[in-house]
Amino acid sequence: MTHNMVAPGLVAGAGADARLLGGKGRSDGRIVFPMPTGPEAERYEQVELAAEGALWSFTVQRFAPKRPYDGPSGEAEFKPYAVGYVELAGQLIVEARLDTEDFAGLRIGMPMRLTLLPYRRGADGAEVLTYAFRPVGPIPEEKP
Repeated sequence: MTHNMVAPGLVAGAGADARLLGGKGRSDGRIVFPMPTGPEAERYEQVELAAEGALWSFTVQRFAPKRPYDGPSGEAEFKPYAVGYVELAGQLIVEARLDTEDFAGLRIGMPMRLTLLPYRRGADGAEVLTYAFRPVGPIPEEKP
């Protein structure tokens, strides 16, 4: 089956090897996501971001968002989903959909891993994927 990403230049690789593509400032080393495009792109070197991070903050989207959202939106199609910020240590904090139906199980600091999820079908019938993060274990215990 053919897959397309929701936007070009967001992800390198597939499956467990997928990585978000960011930009590292050539003058200051600051990392941004997504990688800038157009004339601004010259100021950045493309870098693969970490595939794992920690949940920094989250909420649950319980109604279909307004445009430019173009995913499932009818009452019969739309399902609530979690969205949050995942801190990729030493790099940046990324906003992403969270791949879980256990909203009550989400906890700040819990380990998360990058995944690719079906988002919608394109006009050509091909599946369109988006990036997300899914929980991969319990919150690490704090050391005394």
